[in-house]
Formats: sequence, structure tokens, C-alpha cells
Amino acid sequence: MWGLEEIREYLKNNLKPSRYGHTLGVVNTAIKLAEIYGEDKNKAEIAALCHDVAKNMSDEELKKVIEDENIFLSIDEKNTQELWHSIIAPIIARKVFEIEDEEILNAMRWHTTGKENMTNLEKIIYLADLIEPSRKFEGVDEIRELAYKDLDLAMLKALTHTTIYLLTKGCAVDINSVKARNYLVYNMKTK
Repeated sequence: MWGLEEIREYLKNNLKPSRYGHTLGVVNTAIKLAEIYGEDKNKAEIAALCHDVAKNMSDEELKKVIEDENIFLSIDEKNTQELWHSIIAPIIARKVFEIEDEEILNAMRWHTTGKENMTNLEKIIYLADLIEPSRKFEGVDEIRELAYKDLDLAMLKALTHTTIYLLTKGCAVDINSVKARNYLVYNMKTK
């Protein structure tokens, strides 16, 4: 596996400066959350660092990887190109950075939509991406506050917020996000 400095250098050269800045914010946030919830800080750092590696690729480049790798896209994924970078990120991480750890790769894969029955590392990367310090949207402070107190409540709040946002914009909601939210609703202990 590449070292963290090598990965950082690659990202500096392949992401827009604002996206790289966002990435560093996600890294710092993910490490803090990993400390709080007793997760592997090194895995959180690597997943956070690599989560947006494909973000600045063109739609054509992303489509080529999807075709070359024979990736099956759900109807939601086919029609929402904003999700493609999270599908491609673990492929680049494996092929370029030689990352083989499935926990890291899965956390990268699900950082945009979430999924049913997420691991704590997957939740940490999802939330870190949403709440890192440069993020400014109505409701972020409440999600941020919850993230440092209760991972599942923060996920439920975050998924609910994103769902409402997408619905008010007339967008489809990815089925994985719906399943992620429903799973939390059905399985969370009374808090």
C-alpha cells in the first residue's frame, strides 16, 4: 500500500484545491470520530483521505471505468452521476494505491449514499464527509453536534436531512439511502 504522504501528493495533483481542502477536513473529522467511537484511526484516516479520489474525474472518465470494470449500476446510480465517484473511488484505491483492506474500501464506497447495516467506520466516513468544518448548510450544526455524541442518531439525522433536501429539489433518493435510514429506524434502541 502507498504511504499517506504519497497518497496526499497524488490527491494534490488530481483534485481541485477546494476539493483537497475538503478532503483534509474529512480526514481530521474522521480521526476525531474514530477516537470517540473506538475505531481504528489509521483506517479512518486512509478511507477519509481517499474517499473523493474520483471526484474531479470527468463523467466520461467515470463512465469508462464503470464499463471497463463491468460495474452493474442500479437505476438510481445510472441516473445520478453524482454518485459515480463513490463507486469508482475504491477501484482507484485498490488499483493505484494498492489498498486491499475491505473495511477501508467499503467506507469509501458508501460515503455518499450510506447503505443498510453500516459498520461504524462506514458511518464515520459518511458523517465526516457531511460535517467537516468547511460544510455550511442549514442543519449541519445539529448533525455535527450529534456526531460527537451518538453515531446512530447522527446518521439518522443526516440521512433524513439529505432525503428531505433531495425531495425538495425534485430529485430521486437512492434506494441505498432509503434502506440505510429504514435500517436505523427499525434497529435503533430507544434513545
